[in-house]
Amino acid sequence: MALTAMSTVLALSVLTSGPWISAESPNDTADTATVQLSAEDELFSMIQDKGSYAAYSAEYESAVRPNREVVIMAADYDAIEGDGFEKLDNFEGQSGASLKTGERGQADWTVEVPETGLYHISIFYYPIEGKSSSIERSFLIDGEVPFEEAAYLQFDRIWDNELDEVRQDNRGNDLRPQQIEKPEWRETLFKDYEGYFEQPFLFYLTAGTHKLSLLSQREPMVIRHLKLFQHKEPASYEETLNGYQQEGTQAPTGVLLTIQGEDAVAKSSPTLYPQTERSSPAVTPYSPSEVRVNTIGGYNWRIPGQWMEWEVEVPETGLYKLGFKSQQNFVRGIYSTRRLLINGVIPFSEAERVPFRFKSGYRVDVPGGAEPYLFRLNEGRNVIRLENNLGEFAPLIRAIEESLFNLNSVYRKILMITGTAPDQYRDYRVHVRIPDLLDTFKAESDRLKLVSQELRRLSGGSSDSEALLKTMYVQLDEMIDEPDTIPRRLVSYKTNTGGLGTWLLRTREMPLEIDEIYVASPEKKFPRSGLGFFSELKHEIVTFGYSFFIDYNTIGNVAEGDDRRSVTVWIGSGRDQANTLKAMIDETFTPETGINVNLKLVQMQTLLPATLAGQGPDVAMQIGNDIPVNYAMRNAAADLTQFDDFEDVAERFRPSALVPYTYEKGVYALPETQTFNMLFYRKDVLNELGLKIPQTWDEVANLLAILNKNHMEFGLPLVLNPTYPGENLPPNSIYASLLMQNGGQFYRNDGKESDLDSRTGIETFKTWTELYTDYKLEREFDFANRFRTGQMPIGIADYTTYNLLTVFAPEIRGMWGFLPVPGTPKEDGTIDRSVPSAGSSTIMLKGAADKDAAWEFMKWWTSAETQTQFGREMEGLLGASARYPTANIESLDSLPWPVTEYENLKAQFEYVKGIPEVPGGYFTGRHLLNAFYKTVVNAQTEPREAIVDYVQYIHEEIKAKRKEFGLPE
Repeated sequence: MALTAMSTVLALSVLTSGPWISAESPNDTADTATVQLSAEDELFSMIQDKGSYAAYSAEYESAVRPNREVVIMAADYDAIEGDGFEKLDNFEGQSGASLKTGERGQADWTVEVPETGLYHISIFYYPIEGKSSSIERSFLIDGEVPFEEAAYLQFDRIWDNELDEVRQDNRGNDLRPQQIEKPEWRETLFKDYEGYFEQPFLFYLTAGTHKLSLLSQREPMVIRHLKLFQHKEPASYEETLNGYQQEGTQAPTGVLLTIQGEDAVAKSSPTLYPQTERSSPAVTPYSPSEVRVNTIGGYNWRIPGQWMEWEVEVPETGLYKLGFKSQQNFVRGIYSTRRLLINGVIPFSEAERVPFRFKSGYRVDVPGGAEPYLFRLNEGRNVIRLENNLGEFAPLIRAIEESLFNLNSVYRKILMITGTAPDQYRDYRVHVRIPDLLDTFKAESDRLKLVSQELRRLSGGSSDSEALLKTMYVQLDEMIDEPDTIPRRLVSYKTNTGGLGTWLLRTREMPLEIDEIYVASPEKKFPRSGLGFFSELKHEIVTFGYSFFIDYNTIGNVAEGDDRRSVTVWIGSGRDQANTLKAMIDETFTPETGINVNLKLVQMQTLLPATLAGQGPDVAMQIGNDIPVNYAMRNAAADLTQFDDFEDVAERFRPSALVPYTYEKGVYALPETQTFNMLFYRKDVLNELGLKIPQTWDEVANLLAILNKNHMEFGLPLVLNPTYPGENLPPNSIYASLLMQNGGQFYRNDGKESDLDSRTGIETFKTWTELYTDYKLEREFDFANRFRTGQMPIGIADYTTYNLLTVFAPEIRGMWGFLPVPGTPKEDGTIDRSVPSAGSSTIMLKGAADKDAAWEFMKWWTSAETQTQFGREMEGLLGASARYPTANIESLDSLPWPVTEYENLKAQFEYVKGIPEVPGGYFTGRHLLNAFYKTVVNAQTEPREAIVDYVQYIHEEIKAKRKEFGLPE
């Protein structure tokens, strides 16, 4: 059997000894010696030997900047490769030919550069419909990426409110405006989308013929042309003002215009939707009782590169001052920075960095302060744009990211010698065995000190941001002074580098909330920013009084008494999700069906007592896998197979998604989300060790031996402990994978008995526990942190971890990926990569008054269109970390995954299997865990003995429950 073979490999791997550290060692006879750079590693292979833009620009710092302009028409390409490329004539108002580029493939252009030097490059593009995420391209010169950041160019889509007017529900509350794309032709420079470099990229090109290429990474777009030229930097304010005066531009009088922040006409992201501010009476419009849309931005407007635009009509051309009624109570110790553009141009250099400093409450921020800057506005329509940028903090944040990467690399090198738990009485002499270790510590300590001093200067004093840096550089200095103490300081060193990572994420965020924008002639005074003490007191008293009469748990429209049909739906997630769902219901479901929905935001722990008391909903959403069948056993859930079109609806999902909700030939829920494990790996670390990605569990065993010798770890999903007595734990996902891959099952005889005491079940349990007893794998750990440092360069985790890592670890961008999990070879030579699925569902309660109406809602909610819209809205609201793991097959195809990652995800999805729920099945996960601890932790019982003993308890519970519910035993 495959399991027996794997156990043998595990044993031999443990017995094998030798001084080898990497896979290339002569003692390693396994097939792990080949470095694997497959298709999904193509981007990594392009950038692994490339430096950063900082090094690139330093290398060519003295190069000339020719005052030349070269336009490359996109339709005149030299070659294209991939699908989705097409020439388009007279597209969207542009006469002549343009080039449509797909979300995968490459376009090449040949260009004659007239003079050697540094050039800016811009692109004139149109963001055609895709999956609603940013457009990503890699830029190559003569087939190579010139520097790392050029592999990650991003181009914005353009968003706006769907309707010009804010709609209200039938209780008088404003509804959040939906965001839709409003694409238009835009020209943008190639620049760093993370904001680490304020100025656009400069590319060094020698005179002569060159091949320029754009490699698609995500989303399609239409390109009109590329342009090589010199981008003119703005002059100072003093020079600009002198120029205005020489032109004869005068300042008008008697002008004071107000633009509401929520009336922005264009945004770079759907997250920049109008907000509701209810904590202050200073905003406009204001109501103590109803919800009013009255501000924009806030914490959502925190990412570098995000921008918003407002239109203003002025009566005459002239010089005006600007004021922003804003709130910046988000970041203390540093300040938020915005780049200000008027009609697409930065008017003067000071407008590159407009500071918004910390203060509780609203105030009017005036560019220029006591002597306001004057901006030239033309008669009629003008566009004011604020763009989030890191300003003076950009080089500091870039320095910390480089420092963090270097310190994590050093940590891995020390780890390879000492392990995670060094012997405090042993002299490892790491400072001797690792060349330049102390020099690296000294360089990073000096760098952190310089950043700390600059932070103190910018913020005007000490702050918690500076304290984190000080903790790190003080420890580095101590390790330099006493290098023999390095091993025993390793735990605190790792903690401090983790703190640096948190600092990096937090400092990159520059939130700002805008209530109003003022445009005024110089002599006019801006309105007051806030109200007095008594206004604040009145606000608090009135809102407290209204809290006794208003049901804040009810979202949106409420069905009136004379409405014919209505459905009560409970949702247990956050208010953002509930508001989004209710807006979608009011926009599409209710108008199409005539069915009103009373949506309530509740704690789902109340579902059971409410149902027993007859006060439950008709439909409950976001229900765990174990709930539907347990309610069905007790005749509390409705069987969905009673509806004539159930089979058609079931086609929306993979069969595995319905398995946990099937009981006695009935189906008692529709899947909402479905998640499963993927294999995450660090490309750079595995490349250093000369390891390939394991395809089978035998290869995992060989890889474990190499990782152990280098004191690194392989991550398996956590062995979960119950958070409260009697909690229903799902079976461990790795045990389930091994069981399924070897043809095993959890239950036999139609769910009447556990099958874990079968030969396959016992051998699987033995193999699973040996991973912990023989290799001492960790049972509890923070995978994201260890993956980030490289301590755990490979591991198996839920695929939604991808979303977390994308946001959580920007410094390892491009250095990691995910693939299908290792599998078990079959007789025909294929590899079985079966994994169990988890997820959530929507359930109809048995007591639903109008089951047909409830069924209509469930069908609408689980449809591809609704799931896609909800997924995009959630990612738009909360960012990439909130990418929605929908169970709908068609909808998953429409969510904005990068092409390569989605192909890997689909490959694994083919092997996903559901775990059935049976009466008494809650004992399965619980006693599987008990048998695991008896074998691994107590280490006094053989695996076979432990699992057989505990399976008896499972048998007895299943039998008792079947008897209780009157089922055949």
